[in-house]
Amino acid sequence: MLEQLTKRLAQHRPWRLRTRGREAGVLVALTDRAEPEVVLTLRSKQLSTHQGQIAFPGGKRDPEDANLLATALREAQEEVGLDTAQVRIIGSLGQLVSKHQLQVTPWVGIIPPHLPLTPNPEEVDSIFRIPLSFFMQQEMLRLDEIAFLGKTHYVPAWEYEGEVIWGLTAYILVELLNIGFDAGLPMRPRPEHQEHAL
Repeated sequence: MLEQLTKRLAQHRPWRLRTRGREAGVLVALTDRAEPEVVLTLRSKQLSTHQGQIAFPGGKRDPEDANLLATALREAQEEVGLDTAQVRIIGSLGQLVSKHQLQVTPWVGIIPPHLPLTPNPEEVDSIFRIPLSFFMQQEMLRLDEIAFLGKTHYVPAWEYEGEVIWGLTAYILVELLNIGFDAGLPMRPRPEHQEHAL
């Protein structure tokens, strides 16, 4: 699976926003298995934003970060103790805008299957390693309708062990699965992809 994903991401031209704003990077870490898993975190309920939500390791770009890949790797190291030397980056996915107006760039990387990960209690309550095959089951996916800034958005969502995976995290997963594995998961265009296209 990961060999196919690597080839497809090498040929993929990810969506890039036309405007420039505050930036963030997230790491889509996949375990190097025949049945790969994706690493997700449950954000601490003590955080000021996105508290208690399922997310990829990542966060806002710091001035000292050389680029957004450096941001994603630094944040993954800070949040889950990921040894960044063990990450093999294979590409990026389309940029998105968060509800806090951060321009988010997801980076996809492969990590050893038994690499130890430890949640930073100030930022992360727990860590999940969820098989990608779980997200490719059409019957597990739903589209939630939410109103935001006067517009209706259709947000993909899954429920896993009592937690809901939705929002930007779900959009990133859908794009990963559709590009890498022809999953055919439904996804309505996001507003920034209609209004800020290159």
